[in-house]
Amino acid sequence: MSLTLELARTLAVVAAEGTIEAAARALHLTPSAVSQRIRTLEEQVGRVLLVRSKPVRPTEAGAAIVRLGRQLDLLEREALAQLGDQPDGEPARPPTVALAVNADSLATWFLTALARAAQRQPMLFDLHRDDQAFTAGLLESGAVMAAVTSQARPVSGCIARPLGVMPYEPFATPAFVDRWFAGGQDARAFAVAPVVDFDRRDDLQTQFLRSRGADPSLPPRHYVPSSADFAAAIALGLGWGLLPPQQSAPLLAEGRIVRLDGEAIGVPLYWQQWNLRSALLTTIAEEVARAARETLLPPAQEGVLPGQKSAGGRPS
Repeated sequence: MSLTLELARTLAVVAAEGTIEAAARALHLTPSAVSQRIRTLEEQVGRVLLVRSKPVRPTEAGAAIVRLGRQLDLLEREALAQLGDQPDGEPARPPTVALAVNADSLATWFLTALARAAQRQPMLFDLHRDDQAFTAGLLESGAVMAAVTSQARPVSGCIARPLGVMPYEPFATPAFVDRWFAGGQDARAFAVAPVVDFDRRDDLQTQFLRSRGADPSLPPRHYVPSSADFAAAIALGLGWGLLPPQQSAPLLAEGRIVRLDGEAIGVPLYWQQWNLRSALLTTIAEEVARAARETLLPPAQEGVLPGQKSAGGRPS
C-alpha cells in the first residue's frame, strides 16, 4: 500500500472544514474534484475514510490519514517559514497549531505559555477546549497536534510528559456558610447545600462529596460551563464548589469566599504531542512546561497530592 500525500492533505482539509464544499473553497477546487480525491484515496487504502454526515467526520482509518496530512502541512509551513518567503514572493504565513486544553488551565496559566512561544517564533493557535480526560481523544483523531491531558499513557504516535498537579479546594461565600453550614460541615449539610458544577461531566464536586460521606445524588446543582463564570457563581453565593488557587486567591483576599473543611483534590496534568521532529512543537512544549512549573504543584507519586485520590477533573 502507498499513499498519495496530496490526497492525505485533502482529507485533512475536509475533516477540518466539515463539508466537501467548504474544503473545495479552501483548496480552490471544485467540490467534485475534492470528492474524486477522497474516492481515489479510499481506493488506494481499500477502506472507507470519511463518513458523509453533516459535518463529515473521518472513520478510525481516516483519522490516521488526517493526522498524517496535518503533520505534512505543519512540516511544510515550518520549512516555508524558515525560508522566509512563499514561492510567489509573498511573506510566509505563520503556521497554525491546533492544541487541546482543559478550561481551568486555559483560564489560569496556559495562555501565558502560548504568548511566550509566539514571541520566540511566529505561530497561530487553534485551541480546542475540552475536559482533560477527553483531550487525548482529539490527538487520536488528528484534530490537534498536542494536548494538556490527564492521560499519562501516550496516545499512539505521541509522546507524553508530566506537567504537574492542579490542586482544587472547596469554597463558598461567608453568607452561604452561615445559611447552609450553620450546624457544621457534615454529610447531612453537604447533602442539601447547593453545588456548582461546570457541566454534567464535572466530577470534582462529586468526588469531594463522597470524601465527606455525602450522597452525591442528593444536593441540588447549578451548571455553569465557563471557568471564569464558575468562579463568579461561587463568589455570588449560588453554591459551593472547588477552585484552583489562581482563581480562589484573589477572592479570598477580598473576603468574598472562605475555604470549606475537607482536603484538596489534585488533578495530574500531562503534555502529549505528536512524536514529530518539529521546532514549532518543541518551542511550545518548552514554554508549556515552563508555565506549568510556575503554576502547578510538582508531579507527585501517582500524579496526585499526598494522601489524595486522583480525580477526573473539570470539563471545559
